[in-house]
Amino acid sequence: MTLKETIEGFAPQCEQEAQDRRMMLTYLSLFPDDILTRANEIAHFSASAWVVNPARDRVLMLYHNIYKSWSWPGGHADGEENLLGVALREVQEETGIKRLRPVTEQLYSLEILTVCAHIKRGKYVVPHLHLNLTYLLEADDAQEVHSKPDENSAVRWFGLDEAVKASTEPEMRVVYQKLNDRLECLKGGRA
Repeated sequence: MTLKETIEGFAPQCEQEAQDRRMMLTYLSLFPDDILTRANEIAHFSASAWVVNPARDRVLMLYHNIYKSWSWPGGHADGEENLLGVALREVQEETGIKRLRPVTEQLYSLEILTVCAHIKRGKYVVPHLHLNLTYLLEADDAQEVHSKPDENSAVRWFGLDEAVKASTEPEMRVVYQKLNDRLECLKGGRA
């Protein structure tokens, strides 16, 4: 399935997702050559993961060095169209988790996230947008975790509500709460 088909096939569950889905499809048509790479300084695709334990009462977060906040794992597509694969790779790289699996291969949520100007590895990065696809992954919370010092300074499991409160970014608290709310709906059906 192509990235466009993945986004077109996603059923938005709120106004934010409906609007962001529409804009992602617009960006895909406007920038077909570089929307998957950081060469596009306006907007590019990224993938994140909401990593839960098997009981689905804990979520894995990392302390992000740039944002100075507890955050979900994730990263840039960097040319890769399989964003589920990107999410899986990023979780492993950023947290040290070795064994994880998608709860479903379907897209869990999507968001357009603003990224403020910052310095990364000594280089100035202009303000831009992350066209972010989020996947629900599961991992045993007894696994050893470790930070990736060039990106984060800590990794740990939080209770669901605790994870939302741990974020110092108000706009991300809204996203994390949305993901938790969706998880509560899934618990009944046990996806």
